[in-house]
Amino acid sequence: MFFHISLERNMQLHPRHFGPHLREKLVAKLMKDVEGTCSGRHGFVVAITSVEDIGKGLIREGTGFVTFPVKYQCVVFRPFKGEILEAVVTMVNKMGFFAEAGPVQIFVSNH
Repeated sequence: MFFHISLERNMQLHPRHFGPHLREKLVAKLMKDVEGTCSGRHGFVVAITSVEDIGKGLIREGTGFVTFPVKYQCVVFRPFKGEILEAVVTMVNKMGFFAEAGPVQIFVSNH
């Protein structure tokens, strides 16, 4: 259900963020862009636990943006068939009911 995995992502950073706090700006942008998103392969990204490595940046011609390869570790939520989830029922109708378990919305049919 919950996994701690390593992932990679290419992050683009605007030139106005260059300076002594470049790493902090890059990590903040990574957290903003990645936490709370869903990937079909890995599941829902709950939280970034650590940034392992930030590679050398590559300048994009004409824009000034720099692309950094970032390796990070995160906690993901991926439910599997047959698992038991604690969920909160949000709506009941004649066809069944809807429930939520974290970021996942679940429908259970009467039929």
